[in-house]
Amino acid sequence: MTKTAAEICKTAHVTTANRRPSADDLLVLLAVGRTGRYTTAAEELGLNHTTISRRIAALEQAMGGRVLARVAGGWELTDLGRDALAAAEAVESAVRSLTLDAGGSRMLEGVVRISATDGFSAYIAAPAAASVQRRHPKVAVEIVAATRRASQQRSGLDVEVVVGEPTVHRATAMRLGDYCLGLYGSRDYLAEHGSPANVADLQRFPLVYFIDSMLQVDDLDLAASFAPAMRESVTSTNVFVHVEATRAAAGLGLLPCFMADRHDDLVRVLADTVSIRLAYWLVTRPETLRRPEVAAVVDAIAARMDDQRDVLLGARL
Repeated sequence: MTKTAAEICKTAHVTTANRRPSADDLLVLLAVGRTGRYTTAAEELGLNHTTISRRIAALEQAMGGRVLARVAGGWELTDLGRDALAAAEAVESAVRSLTLDAGGSRMLEGVVRISATDGFSAYIAAPAAASVQRRHPKVAVEIVAATRRASQQRSGLDVEVVVGEPTVHRATAMRLGDYCLGLYGSRDYLAEHGSPANVADLQRFPLVYFIDSMLQVDDLDLAASFAPAMRESVTSTNVFVHVEATRAAAGLGLLPCFMADRHDDLVRVLADTVSIRLAYWLVTRPETLRRPEVAAVVDAIAARMDDQRDVLLGARL
């Protein structure tokens, strides 16, 4: 007997509903859900883009709905996708539990990608990453140095560290701690030009700082407002350039104290009146933070921040 269209659709629905999601497909969703990109997930899993697409399509068919939604710059998990992600994490955890180190502890492995400002990358993130890597040799940490706002879309990053409290969606933002900016000049420069007597006297000095038109971070943009009459000298998107230009007598540099105080040839001026306090914030996704290797790196960063608290606030090294 010929089946009606309604009967065929009902049979197809039952077949789909009875199909169990594949563990392999769940792990593919896990990779895409964490990175927001098929291409990055493909690289991590050693698959090609077509295979990733096919696995996601098979998972959606098995679950009876969309697990990913297209957004600008990548993919976001749907509500159904977040449910599937929890199952995928359980699969991953079960597989990883079979791998123990020599002491019988669970071995961490994987790649953790961090974006942070130049100074934070060098003096906080790098030592923190090194401490994790010493304990867990199979954890690799990639650090992208960039001074920008927190990304509003998935960007292939696990952790972002930004200056100033970010506005984010479907992400967790945690305050890591504060640091201070101060005005510095090289000893040779101050010997030739003298030290400023007060804030009003700063108008006769050139300023070494960020390129105003390219600065994306509001808190850093406002930091130099204490002396609007200062003319620009050497400017750059990289804070290490600020430090070296100040050391080379390009003018007075508005520098992070924890970077400038490492150099004996730099002298802080107007310390009592020019002290800008800013905050570092860490942004990550709840599902990303549940990865043990990411949690280990975040914990190490927090520990490094705590250890360097006085230095960050301008206590001379």
